[in-house]
Amino acid sequence: MYEPNVSALLARLRPDDLVLDIGGWACPFNRAQWVIDAEPYETRGFYRSFGRQASQGGEKEWFSAETWVRLDICGRERFPFPDKHFDFVICSHTLEDVRDPLAVCEEIVRVGKRGYIEVPSRAFESTHGLEQSHFTGLSHHRWLIEIGERRIDFYPKYGLIHDWRYSLPPWYRRRLLGEGAVQWLWWEGDFEFREIVLHGMDEVEAELARYVRETCPHPAWKLALDGRRRRAGHLARRAKEVFGSLGRGNTKV
Repeated sequence: MYEPNVSALLARLRPDDLVLDIGGWACPFNRAQWVIDAEPYETRGFYRSFGRQASQGGEKEWFSAETWVRLDICGRERFPFPDKHFDFVICSHTLEDVRDPLAVCEEIVRVGKRGYIEVPSRAFESTHGLEQSHFTGLSHHRWLIEIGERRIDFYPKYGLIHDWRYSLPPWYRRRLLGEGAVQWLWWEGDFEFREIVLHGMDEVEAELARYVRETCPHPAWKLALDGRRRRAGHLARRAKEVFGSLGRGNTKV
């Protein structure tokens, strides 16, 4: 969780608030009395192995092994809690990882009265070379996410984004320090969520290109040079196919 928001979150909690942390295994929020995660309680604080902070939200763990629910949050079953059972629900850096974030959001709204959601910014997930030189964003993330005032939009992380034309350049990571790398939503009562479905390669290309163009456009000369190179490659392949078919047609059996 973005560190400045930790203290803001703690300030919003009343002493008797019942708090749930969804997907908190790698860095649990200690103020939560309950945690849901697919990984076991005994291995919590995974980030410790990378020399990073192992927990947030105070020194004392309010949860225990008995209140750590091991569960596939995308499974076709409800969380084991009644409607509006929790005063506050935290879900930080989890929705971008899971196969069905809409189902998780539905359960968040069902079991919680208010809460906090945090995910990587779309700019972070669209930046090339963060993890590997040939890869955009982080390899285990499934979604490009945009958060509005009361709504979360999920775009599938299409494979085309690993092409440099549809991603932000590696140097852009310098702009993503701190707040630029994340986005969040404070919600109360409920919030909206949806998957943005793009039909066909043309729509996918147009959406990815639009985001890059509006965020950090590639130089016109580079795009023009790449366009000429691609057209030349297409013509060369087409000529090879034509001459190959003529050659096969003249072959005597």
